[in-house]
Amino acid sequence: MSGQILATALTISKIFLTLAMAAAASRILRGPRAQDRVIGMDTLYVNAMLLLLVFGIGSGTTLYFEVALAIGLLGFVATVAMAKFLMRGEVIE
Repeated sequence: MSGQILATALTISKIFLTLAMAAAASRILRGPRAQDRVIGMDTLYVNAMLLLLVFGIGSGTTLYFEVALAIGLLGFVATVAMAKFLMRGEVIE
């Protein structure tokens, strides 16, 4: 019974995370400002990371968790670099 509940919850979360990724992708494409696109990219990488974690929970392997950690670290650095570029016009001072 609990395995069936877990499988249903994982399926529902995959569907909602995919919809959230589609909404973030539309924000990236439509804009209208650069700040909106940065927020869309930030949301997209967080949703991708969460989707990988859901796949990891479903499969039981640790590879998905390691990839999600790498995506989280790279996404954070990219978001900080983009924000710094939009504020100052350069990333490296």
